[in-house]
Amino acid sequence: MINQLLNNISHKYASKWLVLFLDLVIVIFTYVIAYIIRYNFQIEFDVALVINEIPFVFICALISFLLVGSHKGVVRFTGFKDVVNIIIGANILATILIVATFLSRHFNLEALYDIPGSIIYIHLLLNILFLIGFKLFVKSLYNNLTQDFNSLKNIMIYGAGSSGMITYDAINNDPASKSEVVGFIDDNEQKIGKKINLLKVYGFDKITQSFIEKHQITEVIISIQTIESSRLLEITRKLFGLGLKVKIVPPVKQWIDGDLSVVQIKDVKIEDLLGRAPISIVNAEMINEYDNQIIFITGAAGSIGSEIARKISQYNYKKLILIDSAESPLYNIEQEFHQNGLKRFTAIVADIRDYNRLEQLFNQYKPKIVFHAAAYKHVPLMESNPYEAVSVNIIGTKNLTDLSVKHSVHKFVLISTDKAVNPTNVMGATKRIAELYANCLQVKGNTKFITTRFGNVLGSNGSVIPLFKKQIESGGPLTVTHEDITRYFMTISEACQLVLEAATMGNGGEIFVFDMGKSIKIYDLAVNMIILSGLRFPEDIDIKITGLRPGEKIYEELLADGENTRPTYNEKIMIAKTKKLDVIDIENKIENLCSINTKMQNLEIVSMIKEIIPEYLSNNSTYEVLDIKK
Repeated sequence: MINQLLNNISHKYASKWLVLFLDLVIVIFTYVIAYIIRYNFQIEFDVALVINEIPFVFICALISFLLVGSHKGVVRFTGFKDVVNIIIGANILATILIVATFLSRHFNLEALYDIPGSIIYIHLLLNILFLIGFKLFVKSLYNNLTQDFNSLKNIMIYGAGSSGMITYDAINNDPASKSEVVGFIDDNEQKIGKKINLLKVYGFDKITQSFIEKHQITEVIISIQTIESSRLLEITRKLFGLGLKVKIVPPVKQWIDGDLSVVQIKDVKIEDLLGRAPISIVNAEMINEYDNQIIFITGAAGSIGSEIARKISQYNYKKLILIDSAESPLYNIEQEFHQNGLKRFTAIVADIRDYNRLEQLFNQYKPKIVFHAAAYKHVPLMESNPYEAVSVNIIGTKNLTDLSVKHSVHKFVLISTDKAVNPTNVMGATKRIAELYANCLQVKGNTKFITTRFGNVLGSNGSVIPLFKKQIESGGPLTVTHEDITRYFMTISEACQLVLEAATMGNGGEIFVFDMGKSIKIYDLAVNMIILSGLRFPEDIDIKITGLRPGEKIYEELLADGENTRPTYNEKIMIAKTKKLDVIDIENKIENLCSINTKMQNLEIVSMIKEIIPEYLSNNSTYEVLDIKK
């Protein structure tokens, strides 16, 4: 019954006119108190004169509060800005009274309004004290009433700086919050032991199991804007080990209108532990690049292709053509765009291996920019199916690039992979051949061919993160192919920002390489995901080493032997300078490779691939016999 009553109260707000009336009552009350204080708590002043002045003070106060709108704030959410408004309103009132007194004395109207200056100043101070105090009292009363009948969880904030203070205010000012901050944690020794808002600041070494049990802590919110991912991992590892839930405050730029709300405080994600700061690309030239353009995106239903489409949808393009052979995923992205109110796009089911179908689309829509994200990318599958790898990754790319030259496409952006560098598997080798063919066409026609190389993308279809999540949900173990295997990682959003940036800055023939920081050990990534799931390694979930898969290598590279880089205007993006190509020889070999048929043996197909890519040395694969012969 009481909870229902409080719930009803929480959804109702006092009328702003009621708040204004109460403020005016307080002003009249403090005006009388000001006279009492001025005359040493003795009634030695002219009471009739004071009563005569009250209506004038009432009107002046009404004008002051209406000017600043201090009555419009919700009392239970009173914050710093509301306090400032009250102070401004009180000062306006005092100014009006001073001016009125001056004018009345100047025109010999002291009989009307002759308020002593001491009374005005005492009244000003009392107004500030009582008006702010009243609102804070109501806010505190409301919070105490609602908290007393709701089960609260005790939490701590890691970070006693400005971000921590804002987080504390956001939690305290949220009526729906069922959390009570009981203290701060900080690494700064000068802050440890001191109090902020009557709450003690503790050192991280003081957060032990006995401390958690004593204070009944259930959650820690990390509120530090500039924290190293390695330090974040160290913190989360210990806190999870203590059985605590860990959340993190997002960067300031993600706050809504510059203000932090409780709903923005999220659980720590694996992206927060990448080992590098996320890349942010801002380029005003991109607005002009995509303005009024007809754009093709192949593989538009995939992780990269769909995100490129989402980002381009923010520009003033003329037409966006989404191409993919996967019917259901393409339908999903089509419905998403419809729900978001996008109209200038068309979703088309088509196979990039079908040259005639692609030519029909080029003739019909006449694109000026092509983003080629369609590809087969799973290493073990392509190792067993080299015909399909060649068919999609090479023949499909050849179809698109040839048609782009034929139809005078302005820019063609090929999305490649770090596995194309010194490839050890069929998938990587076919992507490297796709890069070579695009570079060969750079000298033909007017199309600018641009290549972007990526590492692994977090959360993409078939990536290691979703696999680990499924394994954790099923109770483990997590499977890792080699204890020392490392990979470069970026988020899908970062990858697609690079693609758009490359399309903008590219003049043709470049291979853009992303500064992805340090490579990450997959074994460590698996351990971190176990920790982030609130489980213990290896007690709750273990990790099993399964051995390298066919074609898989321990370390990935972003630059091939004989290549070096030159910088761009963005320090996070480099251009790989490649060796000069024998265009005629490479084109002839690729044409020969594209003539393969289903009757050919896998070894024969891979042998033709190795002729084009001499640095392609198979690893842990049946095709190693070809390297021995060579």
